[in-house]
Amino acid sequence: MKTIGHFIDGKRVAGKSDRTKDIFNPNTGEVQAKVSMATPSELDAAVKTAAEAQVKWAATNPQKRSRILFKFKELVEAEMDELASTLSSEHGKVIADSRGDVIRGVDVIEFACGVPHGQKGEHTYGAGPEIDVYSMRKPLGVVAGITPFNFPAMIPMWMFGMAISTGNAFILKPSEKDPSVPMRLAELFIEAGGPVGLLQCINGDKEIVDAICDNETIQAVSFVGSSDIAQYVYARATANGKRAQCMGGAKNHGILMPDANMEQAVKDILGAAYGSAGERCMALPVVVPVGEGTAEKFLEHMLPAIEAMKVGVSEDAEANYGPVVTAAHRDSIEADITKAVEEGAKLVVDGRDFKLQGYEDGFFIGPTLLDNVTPDMETYKDEIFGPVLQIVRADTFEEALKLPSEHQYGNGVAIFTQNGRAAREFADRVEVGMVGINVPIPVPVAYHSFGGWKRSAFGDANQYGMEGLRFYTKVKTVTQRWPEPEVNDDNAFVIPTF
Repeated sequence: MKTIGHFIDGKRVAGKSDRTKDIFNPNTGEVQAKVSMATPSELDAAVKTAAEAQVKWAATNPQKRSRILFKFKELVEAEMDELASTLSSEHGKVIADSRGDVIRGVDVIEFACGVPHGQKGEHTYGAGPEIDVYSMRKPLGVVAGITPFNFPAMIPMWMFGMAISTGNAFILKPSEKDPSVPMRLAELFIEAGGPVGLLQCINGDKEIVDAICDNETIQAVSFVGSSDIAQYVYARATANGKRAQCMGGAKNHGILMPDANMEQAVKDILGAAYGSAGERCMALPVVVPVGEGTAEKFLEHMLPAIEAMKVGVSEDAEANYGPVVTAAHRDSIEADITKAVEEGAKLVVDGRDFKLQGYEDGFFIGPTLLDNVTPDMETYKDEIFGPVLQIVRADTFEEALKLPSEHQYGNGVAIFTQNGRAAREFADRVEVGMVGINVPIPVPVAYHSFGGWKRSAFGDANQYGMEGLRFYTKVKTVTQRWPEPEVNDDNAFVIPTF
């Protein structure tokens, strides 16, 4: 059985630790490989060579850096099918969804290719008598990213695309559950002409996360994962003087107004709730019908739609979604369903104990629908992260608005309506970072930025877009003059005024 090591100094290397973790095929439940857990000393060695590569890379003009990223983008697109197949075999999501994972990452690489424009800085000619002022955005040095299992292609490219384009070196710590695609992306960067040592991929667990947060050379840490760990990483990294942007969990709501196009809304909610087996931080696991009539109409349309869904293996082109990532995660989801029923929720569709013929040992769970969920239930307050849709009924628009606004998470929210005034007011007032209007998964395009509020995000910088560029750079401002040769020291000890 193969063991995946690390990608250091431009090549794959075996891990030096005797600690490994299993990589499963979620479709069959079998262990297909092992991945080595790095030691802090291995991280230190990788950071040292990354720092050496970064000095020359930062001095490379931005056009040349962009050309390498353009080539990298071409190589990723040429290898799309292989990357998607590998991703599905370790994560469990269907091939079409894995392709989407890669494509949305490439979108950010494409935006990063335009960094010569974004990194220009500002200039004022004649700010004072013969004095000019200009600023420049300088790279931080060596930075790091810690990425989750649910988007092993997209989120690494969110991070290292912006970091590398702005002149930094990058240490990537991907999820140990599905590390093969991140490793391949690092190889493709070298194939595109990227400098050896600039992009390193270090596999590991909490030990290496702590080492990243503590390493003195690493200047910034970007993280995506659960809220508790996001808060931990943010606290530890910032305590060590680093910049940190740490994205956490979510409990996104879909507000269903009485005037919504019900057929379209049901289609949208179905995909947003159950797509990728609900393993998305931008999934839509809560629907809030406004009014009893809306709730009953929603159920009338939703039940046959769920009935028509197909759960299948990752490579089944007709499957709507595949297995979840591990048996432990499947068991956790099923435990949450049981708990919701114990709390008083009505179990309308039960996905527990789902078995796929021929793949009985796979990590499958059927679509689940819970009605009469209330805000005091723990299973409403917490993130389930599986193919479970909860219905929380609201009598009025104000009550519906209050639910996502007062929830501990504030990642994304959507409203389904044909009333422009209601949509505008909702978008303005709701206390959530990303809002969709008749858009169920409002992940911004690459030239905007991604980020939630409250316990969905720690730090004051969003992912990618101009927010990402600012996160990975620091501003240096220069005030200059070129005086005549005669020396004039009048008021030399007084703060200058222009």
